[in-house]
Amino acid sequence: MDRINIRFATQEDTGLILRFIKELASFEKLEHEVVADEPQIISSLFGETPQAECVIAELDGRPKGFAIFFHNYSTFLCRHGLYLEDLYVTPEARGKGIGIGLLKHLAELAIERGCGRMEWWVLDWNTPAIDLYKSLEAEAMDEFTIYRLKGKALEKFSQK
Repeated sequence: MDRINIRFATQEDTGLILRFIKELASFEKLEHEVVADEPQIISSLFGETPQAECVIAELDGRPKGFAIFFHNYSTFLCRHGLYLEDLYVTPEARGKGIGIGLLKHLAELAIERGCGRMEWWVLDWNTPAIDLYKSLEAEAMDEFTIYRLKGKALEKFSQK
């Protein structure tokens, strides 16, 4: 039987994390969006003031997926939450419980850390992920629309 282990990433995992980020971007058809590099990963995940955390999922001792997350805040709950930025499982390891294992690990962390909720986004065409999330009784927040300012639009607006 396959044995799944989930552990916090270390700086030695930087190359692996970058590889997983690029594989995820390819799966999501967003390769053109990736500007991350190893120095940025080291700084943002393992630097003096980390902006996020990463866990690695291993199957029989081999890395097969990751999740990157950080804490956000709910004014309504007056508590912080756990925001899952990215979750990725390699194609050959899908269907072996790694995705659920990563989500369960993060849910346990959220409870342990006193979070009021755990949230994430999913692309509307990613039916296998959506089906998984529904099976966990996660709620789709369909009444919200995500807005984003980035790049030149963000710079232009900041100067107004």
